[in-house]
Amino acid sequence: MEIKITDIEHIGEAARRFVGHIGDHRVVAFYGAMGVGKTTFIKAVCEALGVEDVITSPTFAIVNEYEAREGRIFHFDFYRIKKLEEVYDMGYEDYFYSGARCFIEWPEMIEELLPEDAVKVKITQLPDGSRELLILNS
Repeated sequence: MEIKITDIEHIGEAARRFVGHIGDHRVVAFYGAMGVGKTTFIKAVCEALGVEDVITSPTFAIVNEYEAREGRIFHFDFYRIKKLEEVYDMGYEDYFYSGARCFIEWPEMIEELLPEDAVKVKITQLPDGSRELLILNS
């Protein structure tokens, strides 16, 4: 499935469509170049799920936790991970297999640890500045 975001004013609508499409899937891996809008889109998705907290990039913390209508959401940014041991040490299994939603930026760094049923999403910036989300599996 593809979702196009023409501009920032339409990101909420795209996030609601995305949430409807992924249904009960818990782990979602977001692929895309630096600055393509992964964090911005995850923020919109969290808001669509009812998060009222301030949503920020977990670049330095690696994981942020939010409360939504349906329960917890974990937002990961693995950009700074140097070795998989760091992810093992943080207890990734406790997050990925908790039943909570997990939104992951830079999953390339931990590809082999992703659950088999993780939804993979590629975000691309198009020449006109819009964004395209390609949901590779769900």
